[in-house]
Amino acid sequence: MASPATADPGLAIVLVSNGPGELTTWVRPLAERLHASLLLRPRQPAATASLQLVLVPCPNATGLEAEAARPWGQFDRILPARRFWDLLLRPRRYGPWPRRGVVVFLGGDQFWTVLLSARLGYRHITYAEWVARWPGWNDRVAAMSEQVRLQLPPRHRHRCRVVGDLMADLSGFARRDDPLPEGDWVALLPGSKAAKLCVGMPFLLETADRLAQLRPGCRFLLPVAPTTSAAQLLRFAGDANPIAARYRAVVAEHRDGLLITAAGTRIQLLEQHPAHGPLSQCDLALTTVGANTAELGALAVPMIVIVPTQHLEVMQAWDGGLGLLARLPGLRRLIGALLTLWRLRNNGLMAWPNISAGRAVVPERVGAITPEQIAAEAADWLAAPQRLEGQRQDLRALRGKPGAVEALAEEVRSLLPRALGSA
Repeated sequence: MASPATADPGLAIVLVSNGPGELTTWVRPLAERLHASLLLRPRQPAATASLQLVLVPCPNATGLEAEAARPWGQFDRILPARRFWDLLLRPRRYGPWPRRGVVVFLGGDQFWTVLLSARLGYRHITYAEWVARWPGWNDRVAAMSEQVRLQLPPRHRHRCRVVGDLMADLSGFARRDDPLPEGDWVALLPGSKAAKLCVGMPFLLETADRLAQLRPGCRFLLPVAPTTSAAQLLRFAGDANPIAARYRAVVAEHRDGLLITAAGTRIQLLEQHPAHGPLSQCDLALTTVGANTAELGALAVPMIVIVPTQHLEVMQAWDGGLGLLARLPGLRRLIGALLTLWRLRNNGLMAWPNISAGRAVVPERVGAITPEQIAAEAADWLAAPQRLEGQRQDLRALRGKPGAVEALAEEVRSLLPRALGSA
């Protein structure tokens, strides 16, 4: 491909990602590490090098990732996923692009970064969590594990370094200088996409009401995903969501960052991003499937993963080509239900800690489950601190040793000119 490089003597580090989970757990920690070790715009306005973010198309994205990343102040330029194809066709429209640069894959389809690095004429490194699909097009591969490296053809292995699991560093980024008040803290994570929120919000609200009756000392917090808002959560908890009518819980009041149900249960909304500090202090989390299970696992927060299959017709948050078919008007109810049933029967482990371990480390409750059942199970866990600590230790063991973010940052720096200014 023709390169759009200009005579600009500067340099660009382009991080490529897709969804909200990858942004929070991979992109943000690496960006912070790069800013800490290199002179980069926008943190250093006079620097010749810049840090940029390009989002790529992904069925699991929400479309609000660019807006979520802007307040971090880490990126000189952020291109939303809807501009990606135009970027490939007309990169100068979003330029100027420096002559030299590095593209870093941190989520999505690895082929998009192959195209982007070739189009810009930049070097290319992939963080491979499970497999590196295009090693011949990479200057470097940063692997999560030795298994990933061994999957590479022998001729490419010399360009691969095992850096470890980026998620293992999350607990180090979680600040504990603002401790939560005393009590049994339970985190509620209903999801960040409409397909999950329309089930997760009413289900978890009623679960919180029932758990508060069983354990009156329980306190609840609900992290508001950066790609949603309190107003959207209220909509999914109210009359605008037909599924909410099947559950008893009703939001009676919303004020000062609190949701208060008609039963008097108080749920603290957490709108800071990321919410790792408060989350890491929770005794237990009730969560849907998805990247949030990996995030909780990295923070070593015990969890119960819930998939209420009585609402299969709206559970279209799966990935892949069939997931796209499930969203087609007219077909989506039938295909969505068949697809979800197939996934539930053939992909037994659904939470990321369980997939990683190949066994049930955290409980997954899949089926026509009820808030009453989940509240009772949560109460049992909270009444057994030793069981909670056992799950916490298992989660810590899965993540491995910290240091992956720094190791990946070193690999990125190895592809940069040595003359680049250091912070």
